[in-house]
Amino acid sequence: MNNKAPRCDIFCVVVDNYGDAAVCWRLARQLRCDYGWEVRLWIDDLAPLEKLTTADERSLIDIQRWASEFPQTSPAEIVIEAFACELPPAYIASMANLSIKPVWLNLDYLSAEAWVDGCHGMTSRHPRLPLVKQFFFPGFTPDTGGLLREKDYATRQAKFDTAAFRAEFSLMEQPDALTLSLFSYANPALPKLIDAWSESETPVQVLCPGSAQPRQQIGNLELIPLPFLPQSRYDEMLWLCDLNFVRGEDSFVRAQWAGKPFVWQIYPQADDAHLPKLEAFIANFTKVGADDTAINKAMRNFWLAWNSQGPLDWPAFTYALPALQKQAENWANHLVKQRDLAANLVQFCLERLK
Repeated sequence: MNNKAPRCDIFCVVVDNYGDAAVCWRLARQLRCDYGWEVRLWIDDLAPLEKLTTADERSLIDIQRWASEFPQTSPAEIVIEAFACELPPAYIASMANLSIKPVWLNLDYLSAEAWVDGCHGMTSRHPRLPLVKQFFFPGFTPDTGGLLREKDYATRQAKFDTAAFRAEFSLMEQPDALTLSLFSYANPALPKLIDAWSESETPVQVLCPGSAQPRQQIGNLELIPLPFLPQSRYDEMLWLCDLNFVRGEDSFVRAQWAGKPFVWQIYPQADDAHLPKLEAFIANFTKVGADDTAINKAMRNFWLAWNSQGPLDWPAFTYALPALQKQAENWANHLVKQRDLAANLVQFCLERLK
């Protein structure tokens, strides 16, 4: 292989509103900015990128709309299909016609389940063509692909100006208030949680990115709408808050890097297939650091309730927050000792291009 930067095509079908696009964009941007790769992002819906990114960021990547009539194009040396989307047949045929076949990866969904370690890196031969696809699983152990984390993440976090962020969005600083962010799917548990926040003994500020609702005061609760924040600004909001409610995959991972307590609403699946994934992460998260049965129980019960599995107990969860802050820091420090997903993916691909 020569010293020319590798070319990479990433294919993305938007299913989960912003989640699929968010992960694919974050990977594309990191491969371009941190590793100098030439990246082309094929995505079937451009609208999410308009909110998740800035115009300057979009200028870094060759973004192409993936339409039903796929254009004739030369495949890249590295081809990534995100979340088992099906590549255009004409593109696959072009891959097969190359004398040196591309490295073809299926970037799969994130899970803490034990089987992921064994499936990461497995191969699948095309039934008809001389092509091999390999499965690349994000994950939480060194035997998986890891998690996306930019090289400059720690530097940006260290330089974050809390006062400037508050001033920009007119957020009053109240020393005794609990500031939290809320990014969720529709959730039947939310009205009861709003009632609990409004009746809280201490003030509660809830930042709602992307909300069209007006700013309002309900008892001791202040609901504060924010504009839909691009990814870098969303990180800043997570750093600001004492607690973050997140959903899906991308915001879930960013909350972990932030080192703050968080509550995860997992993407719901038929027949409650998502619940074992939720339990698997809770089990892994609570193993790191101090083993406090009462605190772990409060966290597990609240997370399950937020995912429609039982009643919410906000007072018990609030009591656990100081310990969960330490646990979140322990978890972030545990993860940062492992290589990030982009670094693992780059090494994985370059070894196969030799």
